[in-house]
Amino acid sequence: MRALVHDTFGEPHEVLKVESLPLPQPGPGQVRVRTLLSPIHNHDLWTVRGTYGVKPELPAQAGTEAVGVVDALGDGVENLSIGQRVATGGTFGVWAEYFLAPAAGLLPVPDGLSDETAAQLVSMPFSAIALLETLQLEPGQWLVQNAANGAVGRLLAQLAVARGIHVVGLVRRAEGVAELEAQGITGIVATDAPDWREQVAALTGGAPIAVGVDSVGGTASGDVLSLLAENGRMVVFGAMASPIMNLASGDVIFKNLTVTGFWGLKVSAAMPAAQRGALLGELVTRIREGALTLPVAATYGFDDIAQASRANFEPGRVGKVLLRP
Repeated sequence: MRALVHDTFGEPHEVLKVESLPLPQPGPGQVRVRTLLSPIHNHDLWTVRGTYGVKPELPAQAGTEAVGVVDALGDGVENLSIGQRVATGGTFGVWAEYFLAPAAGLLPVPDGLSDETAAQLVSMPFSAIALLETLQLEPGQWLVQNAANGAVGRLLAQLAVARGIHVVGLVRRAEGVAELEAQGITGIVATDAPDWREQVAALTGGAPIAVGVDSVGGTASGDVLSLLAENGRMVVFGAMASPIMNLASGDVIFKNLTVTGFWGLKVSAAMPAAQRGALLGELVTRIREGALTLPVAATYGFDDIAQASRANFEPGRVGKVLLRP
């Protein structure tokens, strides 16, 4: 089978290449899946660079989320059948024509969901809804987030609004406001405007902002923190611009603020199965209602991985970049 492999850590467009590997055989409790589509996530490319929280042994395959068709069953697998569509959001090495996964970790894809939607169903949407769940906000409360035009930012805004939670989204350039409004996401403020703080106050009507989500780092972290009300909480989801957060100690001290982290992989692994199933069910419901959208920016073949990995970081991109074997 053909698979994307890297022998060294480095820039994905330089080190990823297509190689021919033996077709894997499923062991007990495993399933072999024929890949249909797989999205490119930032953490996939950070893993290839060797800068993510998980560092694979080399040579390594890549990719963690995919939709595919069950191709072979290992001993003891009874809950899935050959030919069934399934999705996974935590199986390493899915950028291949076939991959192995534990049967218990695969999600049967409901009828009516396209391959493009199913390919994105688990990782980013589940991270967003798990994050929202941990924030423990009530309907009517306010949340502020930066990187509002990122994948998780868009999803978090849509899911929060569907739950009756108000969201202020911060973007770094004015063009981002129109991009999000075109997707039906409102409450967006561009921080390159000199009066952006006044715009936030006008949106909230002076209501307290209970929680902030920081996915950028640097001075953007401090911007989010400064908007929080007394006893507020900032949750750090990512560090797109800088691994260092610039925070004003006065904000933390005098408003009694707390700063915590969130890593979806850890949260998902520790979550009870019943809660995980309920959140996945909510995602499917929101998609069918049209409250949650999962657009696709472009689809590339494995041979075009260099172009695809560059496209993932293009400013203003709307939707995921997908790979097709």
